[in-house]
Amino acid sequence: MKQVVHFFLAGLILLAITIIYDGFFILEEGTQAVITQFGAPVGKSITEAGPHLKVPFIQKVNLFDKRIEIWDGDPNQIPTNDKTYVFVNVTARWRITDPLKFMQAVKTVSRGQSMLDDIIDGTVRDMVNKNDLTEIIRSSDWSENTMSTADNIGTKPEMGRDKITEKILETAAKQTPQYGIELIDVMFKRVNYIDTVQQKVYDRMISERKRIAAEKRSFGEGQKAEILGKVDKELKEILSGANKESLIIKGKADAEASKIYAQAYSQDPDFFSFEKTLEGYKNIIGRNTSMVLSSDSDMYQYLKSASAKK
Repeated sequence: MKQVVHFFLAGLILLAITIIYDGFFILEEGTQAVITQFGAPVGKSITEAGPHLKVPFIQKVNLFDKRIEIWDGDPNQIPTNDKTYVFVNVTARWRITDPLKFMQAVKTVSRGQSMLDDIIDGTVRDMVNKNDLTEIIRSSDWSENTMSTADNIGTKPEMGRDKITEKILETAAKQTPQYGIELIDVMFKRVNYIDTVQQKVYDRMISERKRIAAEKRSFGEGQKAEILGKVDKELKEILSGANKESLIIKGKADAEASKIYAQAYSQDPDFFSFEKTLEGYKNIIGRNTSMVLSSDSDMYQYLKSASAKK
């Protein structure tokens, strides 16, 4: 009887060890699980971290990450609506929100990435085909002040890169819930021209920059001419004012000098006449000068008197 009890106790201990070893598991933060029995899912998905139970050996715990996964697409050569071929490289972020659906439809993360290849690449191709190149490369906050492409001046755009990615996300995200996947966002990593178009684009960019530079230079020359015109006008006004003031001062000085001369000469008119005659001699008579004077000339009178004294 004791042996039976011992065997029973040993069985209970072995069962307890087995339950602890394989019938008890701890779900860590950032993970979620689906329990399967002989390959078929049992119950609902387990998403809360902590200790959980399962049937030992018969049931299996399938773990899935809760964290965000990164999807990177391969660069594809896609024609735009205006028949320009571009290389488009896209990236996206996604996560598993329903591990049960994910396990039933996809099973592994690598297969999930492949499935997203088909969904996102197809959606990106459709959106690029429907939009012109300008809409693919420009930002959605475009304005006529920030966009200088000559073909777009005066045209109000409707999309832009940001809105196109929103449309891609909206379209692609409708297809992923059936796989237990939530598509968080989609972004263009790079948009580049193919080689046959790239040089033409560079030439056009150079031409556009030259046009802008010419406009800036023309504007600068206009400003320069306006400034020089103002300077010249102000200079003439200053010179005119200075000349006017100079003439006024000079006129006052001449008047004062004439007044002084008149006062001085009025005291001795004969001396004044004599001095003026001498000034006339100085101005008229030079080297090799011959003069013919009448006998009643003032100048002759002084010469005659001077010769008489000798």
